[in-house]
Amino acid sequence: MSKIELNGTLFSKRLRIVYDAWNNAQKDDDYSSIADVDALLLIAGDPAGEDEPIRKGTAFQTWLLGFEFPSTFLMFQKNQLSILCSASKAKILSQLKNANSPVPIEFFVQAKAKEPPTDALPRFLDTYTSFDRVATLTKEQHSGKLIDEWNKAVNDAAKKPTLADMAPAIASFLAAKDEEELKSIRTAANLTSTLLAHYIAPKLETILDREAKISHEAFANQIEARIGYGEGDKAKGPDMKVWSKGRGLNEVDWASTEFCYPPIIQSQSTSTGYDLSPVAESTQDDISHKGVLLVSVGMRYRGYCANLGRSFIVDPSKEQEEIYSLLVSLQSELLARMKEGAISKELYQFALSYIREKKPDLESHFVKNIGHGMGMEFRDASYLLSSKNSRRLRTNMVFNLVLGFTGLEEDGKKYALQLVDTVLVAADKATCLTTGIKSIKDTLFFLNQDEGEGQSSKVPTKKVPTAKNGANGNASPVKNKTAGGRSAAQEELIQSMAAKIAEHQRELHAKLHQEGLARFSEGGGGIGGKEGKGWKRFQSYKGEAGLPREVENLRIFVDRKAQTVVLPIHGFAVPFHINTIKNVSKNDEGEFTYLRVNFQTPGQLAGRKEDTPFEDPDATFIRSITYRSPDGHRFDTISKQITDLKKEVNKREQQKKEMADVIEQDTLVEVKGRRPTKLPEVFVRPALDGKRLPGEVEIHQNGLRYQSPMGSQKIDILFSNVKHLFFQPCDHELLVIIHIHLKAPIMIGKKKAHDVQFYREASDVQFDETGNRKRKYRYGDEDELELEQQERKRRQMLNKEFKLFSEKIAEAAAASTGEPLEVDIPFRELSFEGVPFRTNVRLQPTTECLVHLSDPPFLVVTLSDIEIASLERVQFGLKQFDMVLIFKDFTKPPLHINSIPSSQLDDVKNWLDSVDIPLSEGPVNLNWGPIMKTINEDPYEFFQQGGWSFLGVAAAGEESEVSDDSDTESEFEIESDESESSESSEDESDYYDGSDASEDEGSGSDFGSDESEGDDWDELERKAAKADKKRSEAGRGHDSDDSDRPKKSSKPKAKANGKR
Repeated sequence: MSKIELNGTLFSKRLRIVYDAWNNAQKDDDYSSIADVDALLLIAGDPAGEDEPIRKGTAFQTWLLGFEFPSTFLMFQKNQLSILCSASKAKILSQLKNANSPVPIEFFVQAKAKEPPTDALPRFLDTYTSFDRVATLTKEQHSGKLIDEWNKAVNDAAKKPTLADMAPAIASFLAAKDEEELKSIRTAANLTSTLLAHYIAPKLETILDREAKISHEAFANQIEARIGYGEGDKAKGPDMKVWSKGRGLNEVDWASTEFCYPPIIQSQSTSTGYDLSPVAESTQDDISHKGVLLVSVGMRYRGYCANLGRSFIVDPSKEQEEIYSLLVSLQSELLARMKEGAISKELYQFALSYIREKKPDLESHFVKNIGHGMGMEFRDASYLLSSKNSRRLRTNMVFNLVLGFTGLEEDGKKYALQLVDTVLVAADKATCLTTGIKSIKDTLFFLNQDEGEGQSSKVPTKKVPTAKNGANGNASPVKNKTAGGRSAAQEELIQSMAAKIAEHQRELHAKLHQEGLARFSEGGGGIGGKEGKGWKRFQSYKGEAGLPREVENLRIFVDRKAQTVVLPIHGFAVPFHINTIKNVSKNDEGEFTYLRVNFQTPGQLAGRKEDTPFEDPDATFIRSITYRSPDGHRFDTISKQITDLKKEVNKREQQKKEMADVIEQDTLVEVKGRRPTKLPEVFVRPALDGKRLPGEVEIHQNGLRYQSPMGSQKIDILFSNVKHLFFQPCDHELLVIIHIHLKAPIMIGKKKAHDVQFYREASDVQFDETGNRKRKYRYGDEDELELEQQERKRRQMLNKEFKLFSEKIAEAAAASTGEPLEVDIPFRELSFEGVPFRTNVRLQPTTECLVHLSDPPFLVVTLSDIEIASLERVQFGLKQFDMVLIFKDFTKPPLHINSIPSSQLDDVKNWLDSVDIPLSEGPVNLNWGPIMKTINEDPYEFFQQGGWSFLGVAAAGEESEVSDDSDTESEFEIESDESESSESSEDESDYYDGSDASEDEGSGSDFGSDESEGDDWDELERKAAKADKKRSEAGRGHDSDDSDRPKKSSKPKAKANGKR
């Protein structure tokens, strides 16, 4: 337990929240329950059972300390925090003494089991009884040895304080989440949404389509088995076929992932009827293939919950469609009102009034509350969204928003509908953290209609050709918006530039396609497959002599040193390495406790795919072994020891995997015979441990060394590992920077780093204006001007010093490695804003890269590594667009740079074109996960079928190549047919209106009205044949591009299928 590290900074921050709220409780109704108390007492006894819901006290203790500490008392006093615990826990908790706590911490340490008792409990009791009024969780019941001693001591005490219930205040402490908590909740929501979209919904659709016979309970068990906790022959570890489809789930800590409750599946045949509460159960009745199906699933990640519920309706009536649409629209309205300061009961009253206005007869069927607060506790009743709760919502609160109707009737049969999501409250509105399978087209199944009609509802939105959308032939929304304000000369210049870009892009795309075919023609097969896995051997002991002495009494023994569990089997002590054990489960039946040890068997290896090899898969495997004992406490200890050891080993393997690409650099060869060139007074990022002090960078024979003033701390960077060297001047910036991007990451402290940055602050913070002697004699503008001149001069000197040093680094690197290393300087005039990670930053192109260096996380993208750039959400009326960079290494995930202002669209296109990067434009975001997976399966096949042509080349300047009348006529006929066939899509209907207008203009300006009316059928057929002949003969002309358009538009259908 001594290895446990507590987060002192987080503890200090959260403890300060508690004390600030307590000290100001008179001003805030949320904390009124602790306003007039002298102390807060938090009691913890023995751990609760696994099936029991988490207690508010346990949640508060975990929130404050980072871990659950059983048999530990915390007493918050105005001037100190008193902790009563055992010696081993005190050793761990003593880390908090150095955590800059707002109040001092005093430990009351109890004696160990075989030692004489200390005076810790009596002294703690004296402190407790000295108060008149103490707040505690009065409704929570605890058990255990310490609890019994405490209750006896309190009962025997002459004076007892008055108790107040602090549950409402504790709920308020836990309600608003910080960034660490939100990270866990977002992961839980991502897991839940991924499970719904990529397993539950497709599986349910298959069951309905094939009319498969399966019970609600069996389907729920199959869902639960996706994280490896299922029972029976189909039990397996986390199903990565499902989880790999979710974004960012490859690094999930599966040991910290569990279900909040068993998944709930209900249908028309559920014997107990529909029940919208989370305590409902999936019955053993077979799933009905008609009517309403309800699905509820909640997942917990690192203690934090997320939940969602959906309704699926088979062959719905018109009324059922309307009721479900009402739920979707009500949720949207509520999300807009769930913001900072909103009152719980007013939200519920709004929901009732909304239903009363839209469908008055449904009011009596509406749920009695519309959700509750959620975090570590699945259901926080203090924040119930009901008609009686007056609590206010605050930013970063998380709610389980539950909308539904019960007791509805259709064809004489009762049914219910629900729409449940996990939502995050913000200052202006709430957002759904759980997403997917919500719209009518996703939740309604029409099994009785013909196949063609059923398919038409599933067809994704078709991408409309972007050519001819704007007056200048470019689909740029900015150009179309501002075209009226430009002169004819400006328009002509823009059109000529657009035509040049379009021509250059066609060449780049053709070259890219040829290179792709050549690159993959020899290899043929996919590059996405991983290397074959091998069976790992585990050895616990070299022989019987290595067994520990504890096994002689033939009891279960957990040997942490050997990472082994020794089990007694038929009178023999049999060791099992922890990697052969999947998990342990414990349950009580009567007076006995049963401990079941589940082993790894083929198809069940935790966290891996089913194809994991075994040394001899045909051998006979023991799936599990069960022991029985009347000593439940011992089995509790054994179960915890095995689980902790398993977690420890898994964590170690995860860290090893994470550090796999970190290299061990060669030794730095120091300069001899002279002093190395130095750059003094610079800070480094990532920062070293300890106090933030400036150090110095030295240039040696084969690398750089950053020497910290702390003495022993240093960072060595070899020139052979430097990929890019950047110098960013402090013009318009607060820092002057030398930035090094590495070929392979290195370890700095306990973290791996791809980038190392040396910087100095440009503004002189030590310069004190008020203390300047000149202030005594001079006032006014001349003083300000002099300061500005000094500032400008200081910045110039900094730029000169850092640039000179960066050039010396480049010279030394070239002399050491024999390869030139250029100093790259960002072009600020070409910069644009975007969101590559979480925050909006300024991205600056350089000669070789696209970078953001001002603050971490840094972004360095090598331009030569980019295969193609896809500009998405390029639509008239949108203020922003997104850019996706696909790398030549298709196994790397594409880089998304979101929310780039549309006013910079042309600048971005011009820059991409100038550095010879092929680009494409589209009105919608594509789902790049499935697209890259398809490409990686067979890249050669992908390029054979057209490669990146499905994205569509940026169609700028095509109108300048308009040919004769007959060509234009056939061209417009093709576009018009294509627009009519896709008129069902909302997006496309807008484009269709535009193309219709252009067609009318074309018929008026290009053709004479008499001629067009006078042509008979023979003449029209002759013109069509002539146009077809010209198109077939044209090489790379305008007509050939048009003839390819239907092929281009058909490709995104398949690729965007997974994107909703």
